[in-house]
Amino acid sequence: MFGKIKLTDLKQKFKNGSFKDALAVFLLLLPYSVLFSLFIAIPVALAITLSLTYFNLIQFPEYKGLLNYVTIITQDSVFLRYVLPNTLKYALIVGPGGYILSFILAWMLAQIQKTPRTILALIIYSPSMVGGVFTGVVWRTLFSGDSQGYLNGLFIKWGLIDRPIQFLQSPDYLMTIMIIVSLWSSMGIGFLAMLAGILNVDEELYEAAYIDGLKNKFQEIVHITVPSMKPQMLFGAVMSIVGTFNSGGIGVALSGSNPTPQYSGQVIINHIEDFGFIRYEMGYAAAVSVVLLFIIWGFSKLAYALFSERD
Repeated sequence: MFGKIKLTDLKQKFKNGSFKDALAVFLLLLPYSVLFSLFIAIPVALAITLSLTYFNLIQFPEYKGLLNYVTIITQDSVFLRYVLPNTLKYALIVGPGGYILSFILAWMLAQIQKTPRTILALIIYSPSMVGGVFTGVVWRTLFSGDSQGYLNGLFIKWGLIDRPIQFLQSPDYLMTIMIIVSLWSSMGIGFLAMLAGILNVDEELYEAAYIDGLKNKFQEIVHITVPSMKPQMLFGAVMSIVGTFNSGGIGVALSGSNPTPQYSGQVIINHIEDFGFIRYEMGYAAAVSVVLLFIIWGFSKLAYALFSERD
């Protein structure tokens, strides 16, 4: 009886067209579901599973439970003393700094004519595309630790120093240089999204606001621009968070080593590469990557709370 009722309901839905609608929705979502499963859901599930094991790429993974996570909290002094503080410092400066800088530059570009705006937008965006090349060539040459380095050469010429400073090998300078380089190359897809969002704000809103008593550009940004482009602000925030936590390669590219000198530029992504691809402790590296995943998830939830649309 139950089976007959179900079959009858199915036929009725098919006649009403709801079954066809459901099938259309299923077919539309199928490509996304397949790609999401292959490149996100399954890799994350495998990483979590691998984090519960000891795996050295030679022997079959050996189940260890939560041992890797306990090791991170209680025994990995490098992670607690250097990696985690460096990651948070780097992320809290580069993330909000690059985000605010992206918005300011996007807003400034939106105030000028289309042709110069397009040219300047491409110039500002280009470092995010060729950041690795510039890191390896321009910035390492600029901060080179010999007298041929541009900065050292200028300082010696001006009489400020009598011997070259090892900028990229010194714990006193490496993190600061990493932050400067990251901010310089942080105008990526989030910057373009903000620029598009600002340009698409309805001009009538500004006119109505000035009629109602709006007095200056700052009030215009706070009361009109930002509320009108919350989706772009949210997208830019998420991209900034993900990009910041995954840009640890800058420290390695600048210093030329992993770990970085005295762990001064070591962030979580470097720690994962150190254990995963240098020491071949894949289980432990997977556990650290899961910790990074939850940190990114937490900051993304914060960004969503700040910029998501509310009914």
